[in-house]
Amino acid sequence: MSDSRSKGNGWTLGIVSVALFMAVLDNLVVSIALPTIHRDLGASIQSLEWTVNAYVLAYAVLLLTGAALGDRFGRKRMFVVGLCVFTAASAGAALAPTTSLLVAARAVQGAGAAIVTPLTLTLLAEAFPKERRGMAIGVWSGISGIAVAIGPLVGGAVVQGISWHWIFWINVPIGVVLIPIAVRRLTESKGPYGTLDLPGLALASTGAFGIVFGLVRAQSLGWTSATVLVCMIGGAALLAGFVARELHTSEPMLPMSFFAKRSFAVTNVVSLSMYFGMFGSIFFLSQYMQNVLHNTPLQAGLKLLVWTGASMVVAPLAGVFSERFGSRPFMFAGLTLQASALAWLASMISTHLAYSHMIVPFAMAGAGMALVFAPSANAVLASVRTEQAGQASGANNAIREVGGVLGVAVLASVFTGAGGYTSPQSFVNGLIPAVWVGVAVLGAGALTVLALPFRTSVAAKAEFADVAAVAAVGANAVAEFADDAAPADGALGALVGEAA
Repeated sequence: MSDSRSKGNGWTLGIVSVALFMAVLDNLVVSIALPTIHRDLGASIQSLEWTVNAYVLAYAVLLLTGAALGDRFGRKRMFVVGLCVFTAASAGAALAPTTSLLVAARAVQGAGAAIVTPLTLTLLAEAFPKERRGMAIGVWSGISGIAVAIGPLVGGAVVQGISWHWIFWINVPIGVVLIPIAVRRLTESKGPYGTLDLPGLALASTGAFGIVFGLVRAQSLGWTSATVLVCMIGGAALLAGFVARELHTSEPMLPMSFFAKRSFAVTNVVSLSMYFGMFGSIFFLSQYMQNVLHNTPLQAGLKLLVWTGASMVVAPLAGVFSERFGSRPFMFAGLTLQASALAWLASMISTHLAYSHMIVPFAMAGAGMALVFAPSANAVLASVRTEQAGQASGANNAIREVGGVLGVAVLASVFTGAGGYTSPQSFVNGLIPAVWVGVAVLGAGALTVLALPFRTSVAAKAEFADVAAVAAVGANAVAEFADDAAPADGALGALVGEAA
């Protein structure tokens, strides 16, 4: 690879990693600020959910749209558009004086992130050859791990030292610097299809909105309320219509053939289960440290550094080694570690839990998350062609985010059914069964990983080499037979020689 191509790849890796850093950091600094927002604005648990879920709702609904727009109008162009939207919305959230305006700004942020996130992986897949992609994804995951590591700390320090409004200003200078660099350094590319599937886009977006909105509202209205049932049943029907259309259109927005591949289908189930179990639990654990254990936002951020720091250390290694040894063992180990860590925490949670008892399970949970992130991205990319990376990444991100929303909604229902915010003991009474639900879902995800084919890239290359060698031997044999046959029967020899 030439020096100029290597430098171009380095710029691409740096730009997409920083963009992902912004999106990840934003989610985590918001989580640590939830108790402060609760007190400052008098927000209810439903309002707290919306500060998280307004972002996630827009994000999950528009992920496929973001990937499709990138494939149609240019990945670099739409990546820059997404960065502009995200940066402007961050400024809007920073200036929000009320919960309603904060929720609106968070929704716009989610839309910008939905355009940017799937394109980070697509741009990486375009820039790096397959033999170096594992390294690139490892670094990409590592940068994300740094955001995970410093997110609670930065959020705690800013919330305690200045104001929760300022956690959103963090993204603005990063975006202002990154946008012109992306315009200058990224290479433009498009997807395999020349037209935008507008009916498919409408079906996917409205169907995903119905499902996610129903999940978000289920906590406050109840799972059997008319609003929730209509939204979820209607959303499921629209998504079924989307699937039917994609099966019959010549230029699908999301080829259904992806899901016929076991590695792609299983990886998406695993991603959904991890986001359900882990991020639903994190939503309440970060509040537990402040509302029950009486940590300040900064103290909570510092103590969560064990969890997030482990993720930062393990993520790059998982990306590199999963490329060599395959994704299945890393994903299984990661989900098993997360389930074990949450089970350990659930068995200890009380109104007076010492931090020293939380350190090991925190580290286990962080390492477990890192063992899933990069290997799952590798598994998704390995199951499709390079030009299909945007579609595959968009689908994986959408399914994953629906898992996160589902986790928060279900665990919030369990939490409010068994406890609440009225006292520390009431909070603990709700938290314990909620975390055990997360444990069960993560355990089910670990078992699902075992359905993945146990193949590594090394084994695949060896098998390909063996097949190529056999084919070469066969071709030589046919050619020799043609030479021998030519004197005795010229017509037969010529025919066999042409076939060879």
